[in-house]
Amino acid sequence: MHEQGIQVLLGTIKKLLRRDATSNLVKLLAKIHPADIAHVLRYLDSTEQKTLFNLIRDNEKAANVLSELEWNIGAELLEQLEMDAAIAILHEMADDDSVELIRNLSEELADSILAAMKNEHSEELEQLLGYDEDTAGGIMSTDVFSLDQSLTVRQAIEALQDSEDFEMVFYVYVTDDHNHLVGVLSLRQLLTVPPSTLLKNIMTTEVLRVRTDMDQEMVAEIVAKYNILAIPVVDDKGKLMGLITVDDVIDVMRQEATEDLFKMAGASEEELMYGNQSFKIARSRLPWLLSTLLGGVVTGSLMWFYRMTLEQVVALITFVPVITGMGGNVGGQTSTIVVRGFATGRIDFTLIRQVFFKELRVGLIMGTVCGLVIAGVAVVWHQNFYLGLVVGIAMAVAISVAACMGVLATSFFKRIGVDPAIASSPFVQTVNDITGILIYFSTATVFLAQLR
Repeated sequence: MHEQGIQVLLGTIKKLLRRDATSNLVKLLAKIHPADIAHVLRYLDSTEQKTLFNLIRDNEKAANVLSELEWNIGAELLEQLEMDAAIAILHEMADDDSVELIRNLSEELADSILAAMKNEHSEELEQLLGYDEDTAGGIMSTDVFSLDQSLTVRQAIEALQDSEDFEMVFYVYVTDDHNHLVGVLSLRQLLTVPPSTLLKNIMTTEVLRVRTDMDQEMVAEIVAKYNILAIPVVDDKGKLMGLITVDDVIDVMRQEATEDLFKMAGASEEELMYGNQSFKIARSRLPWLLSTLLGGVVTGSLMWFYRMTLEQVVALITFVPVITGMGGNVGGQTSTIVVRGFATGRIDFTLIRQVFFKELRVGLIMGTVCGLVIAGVAVVWHQNFYLGLVVGIAMAVAISVAACMGVLATSFFKRIGVDPAIASSPFVQTVNDITGILIYFSTATVFLAQLR
């Protein structure tokens, strides 16, 4: 449903909620797609969310709605249900979605739900909960369709016809007697060979796979790179453990992109869960602001160090904001490009040297153009050729250094295992302010005799 339709639907639902028109809401919800219900729920307050969710009579639809919501919101809706109702909904969900919800429940309630389930399904959930939530094991579904290599094509097709218990079947994975992943088949292959053919004779033995401990971001890169709809997950012995489908990968990409954007702004995705808790939000932002504050103190110290130069040529202060501002902007652009390159797999450490020199060339070109422009402004404004020369040189060098700093800082963070998105905003901005001031006043000091 498009945005205008959602707004009309939201208005109708709010009106029915105010009137306490329960029967009308039940009929309406039965006709709406789960994704649209989830969209509407985001515009309601917590009380309205719980009221509306409780009116969804179909457990499968309720499960699909929870799968479309942020996990913390879904967990809040699940927590207010009776235990039996919550378990009934969890049974309708894919294992990976159930696990995400359970992770967001209170520890006591999560343990109670797992204990109450007491069946094979709960054992699978406990197994998935044992994996780190940011790994392939943490996001995979155990509902993976696989067949033994000794089966014939006829038997495989019959098994496929009875595979409605599995989430989706994009590919047919082939295993040996010990459940080791040994091959893969496309559905088309099964339909184009004689029915008596053994699977092991037609399967492709080179199978793209990921291990349970692989980071989810790397999994997303592999799926995007090879344009596949699903990828199998194996343990360290090669046993087939689960499956990650493209819809899970899209969620990972969205999650990682959101996380990177928050970090670039010096904020945290947790702020979405804090609501109106001002102190918690302020506490999450303060570390980055304090690092910028420290950088500002260092910049002020440099200006104090060069105070004799400033006192003798007061006109120099005119261009301080321009030098620092341009350096920060260029550094931010470069670091954003490199962060995105690392995130999409287009840049790795083998290409850093090439990227560095490319950005250096770009910085020199931009610095030269901006330097000539600001030099002309300085000459016309203050009627001093040497002031224009100083400002122009400083601008060209500062922009070139800022472009290189964007590459070096981001690569450094990536190398030491810190998310490079952190480098793009406070760190690069602060460092470029310091280097810009240093370059500007050092150049001015060299030409001080001519500037007087």
